[in-house]
Amino acid sequence: MIVIAIANQKGGVGKTTTAINIATAMAASGWRTLLIDLDPQGNASTGVGLSAAQRDMSSYDLLVDQAPLDDCIVSSSIPGLDLIPATVDLSGAEVELVGAEKRTHRLREALEAHEAHDICFIDCPPSLGLLTLNALCAADTLMVPLQCEFFALEGLSQLLQTVEQVQQRFNPDLGIIGIALTMFDRRNRLTDQVADDVRECLGDLVFEAVIPRNVRLSEAPSHGLPALVYDHACMGSRAYMSLARELIGRLPQERVAA
Repeated sequence: MIVIAIANQKGGVGKTTTAINIATAMAASGWRTLLIDLDPQGNASTGVGLSAAQRDMSSYDLLVDQAPLDDCIVSSSIPGLDLIPATVDLSGAEVELVGAEKRTHRLREALEAHEAHDICFIDCPPSLGLLTLNALCAADTLMVPLQCEFFALEGLSQLLQTVEQVQQRFNPDLGIIGIALTMFDRRNRLTDQVADDVRECLGDLVFEAVIPRNVRLSEAPSHGLPALVYDHACMGSRAYMSLARELIGRLPQERVAA
């Protein structure tokens, strides 16, 4: 199973929207997909239509109580997409894990022997705490959603430093598969300038597919649906399908073929 963490310590950059829709796009492409919600807000769980009553077991049980992975997986209404949901209990996990044994590697150990899925996406919280650290230790690679605004660039440099530290101390094989530009507004000159700056600095690391500001992307979670299901023809959905195709092209081909 290929494990991809979707992370950026800055909030409001489209992490959860990206996690939901890229996972749906991969499932629609025939990949057996697992989405792990590691954000205590649980927005990824809500965004695929999972109510609070359906979250008997969650990522909190997986990390803190070390519950078996299979016990925490819930089927979604989207064919090919399964979920490990989050509950508000997860907000206390950072404190509870501080003194725990192997506190940074619990997610990695839980995923190691799992073969029921082809690919796994981890929706990280907007911080660089123990939850995100667990995700980075468990992941093969990292996808970074980046909002096209000035402050997002500052946050990106901090995230890249964290990735370097994780590579040195915990997960030497961690890579960055790409940076996805989100909330792109062609009417705003600053948006173009930020996008150009990011591409100039990071080159091919930036995905060609750009996620636009789109009303349908914002509406979809209130219906408990990914945008790709809510309105598959909208600009946002088409952009995420393009991003998924590009992502598949960047995955190790021997693992894609397998």
